[in-house]
This record gives sequence, C-alpha cells and structure tokens, in this order.
Amino acid sequence: MKPSGAYAQKLLHMTHDSFIIKHKPRLRAQKVMIRMKKYTYPSVLTIAGFDGSGGAGIQADIKTFSALGCYATSVLTALPVQNTQGVQKIYPIPIAAVSDQIASILDDIMPAAIKIGMVHTPQLVETIATSLSHYPKIPIVFDPVMVATSGHTLIEADTIQTIMDKLFPIADIITPNMDEAALLAGIDVKTLDDMHQAAKIIQTLGCKHVLVKGGHQQTATLTSLFFEENGQYTAFETKKFATKNTHGSGCTLSSAIAAYVARGENFHTAVALAQDYIYEAIKHGKDVVIGKGNGPLNHFFNPDKLIKNELV
Repeated sequence: MKPSGAYAQKLLHMTHDSFIIKHKPRLRAQKVMIRMKKYTYPSVLTIAGFDGSGGAGIQADIKTFSALGCYATSVLTALPVQNTQGVQKIYPIPIAAVSDQIASILDDIMPAAIKIGMVHTPQLVETIATSLSHYPKIPIVFDPVMVATSGHTLIEADTIQTIMDKLFPIADIITPNMDEAALLAGIDVKTLDDMHQAAKIIQTLGCKHVLVKGGHQQTATLTSLFFEENGQYTAFETKKFATKNTHGSGCTLSSAIAAYVARGENFHTAVALAQDYIYEAIKHGKDVVIGKGNGPLNHFFNPDKLIKNELV
C-alpha cells in the first residue's frame, strides 16, 4: 500500500533530508573544486621608451595590449621628451635599472610574448639580449625604433650593428618601416621593389620573419611586405587616409602582432590581424585633433575585454 496524505509528505521530506545528510560531504567537495578553479590573462611585456604625449612608445603598447584583451607589463628603456610635434631630448635610463626591471617582471609575471621597441645604445641592446637569453621560448617582436614619424633619428649610429648581432638572433619577427629598413639593409628604400630587396637582405642577417612597413609610401594604397622564415612573402595592402594622426603607428602595429601571438595566433595570422587593427585605429582617429602635430591613433575603437584563460 502506498502512503498518502500528510504521512506521504513526511516520508518525502525525510528521504530528501537523508540524501542531503548522506551526500553532503560529496557536494561540499564539488563546491570547493569549483571555487578553486583559476584563470589568467594572456600577458605581453613591452620593453620600450616613454612617450608623455600618449601616442607612441610604452603608452601606445599598453593601450594596444589592453584593447586586444591582453594584460600589459612594461620595462622602460629611455625617457624621451616629446609631444606630437617631435622629440626634443632623450634622457637615458641606467642600464642596471633596465636589467633589474626585466628580471623583476619575468620573475613574477611570465609573458606569453615580448615586444621590444626603443633601444638606442649598444649597452642597452646587450643588456636586453642577455636578460632575455634565459627565456628562449617566449616569442619576441622587435620594432627597431630608429626614426620617428616626425623624421627625428632616435638611435645612435653605433647601435645598429649591435642590434643586428645581438637582437636579430633572438627576435622572431622584426618590423622596420622604410627608413629603418634602409638603415638596416644599407640601401635606399623608396619603392616596393626596394622594400622587397631590403627585406631579403635583412632576413639574411639572422632574424626569422621580417615585416617591412609601407606607411611612408606616397601612394593611395599602402603595401607592407611580410617575409616568413621559409622565404615566402605576403603583401598586405590598405587604403591610405588623408590624416596627420599616425603618431605611434609603428609601435602600435608591432604591439598588436605581439598581442595576437600571445593570444595563440601564428605569425602570419598575427600580422594579418594586426594590419586590420591598425587600419581601423587610424580610420577611427583620423579626424580627431590631439596636439599641434602628428596626432595619435584611436586604440580603443572597439576594445576587447580581458581574455580569461583557465590555468591548467
């Protein structure tokens, strides 16, 4: 005979309570396991110079990493006094301070990618190369910041050879503009054919991938050339905007590549996505007036939330 009425309800509650009592330790353990699940952000380290005007250097790098869902860390290599009109002076950072900064960050927050920007002395180059030689598995994007958008030379002449000797072998990709490619390759770089020749020369100097940026071309369509480690190359074409707001575009592009690599993309895909990102950043900032000279990009035209990856 089945129980009914109030007696049946009492039995139901007793059965439920017995289940909770019997299985409570297991449920508690499941809750603890859920609480202990941890996450992290894809972290990117920038080793670069300062820009108080906010458009280039470490400031542009941090904005780019953040806009692309990555966690930004930084090491300061130099303190340029600059604004949108140009660089007035460069104050050096002590070499030991640069080495200590790198050691401190890498001891605590291991990056998924590293972007290197302004390194303007041989001693600085050697210090960075030595510090990073202990971490050969971290992908490195090197933007050889030698000539600013304003035309100012930002690097000492005797540093170029040290860069080729020390940084090229550890860099996974370098991203010179046309002026910087000319300095590195030792030839004039004015045309697309010149860019092609310069990239091939630079690649023989020890680096794996090379992206020669075509932002200084005087044409309606801008073409950048990406050479892969196997010798194949891809031409990326974008529309040129009538704007002065390109301050920090080189820093931003190399930082975007590093961010996409940190997110798990291969270099070809990272370069392609970075090209799209910088196109949109210039497009959305082309009519904005910031400063009296070359204005910045709009890094946050469509920002991603910080990406959460589960720790394993």
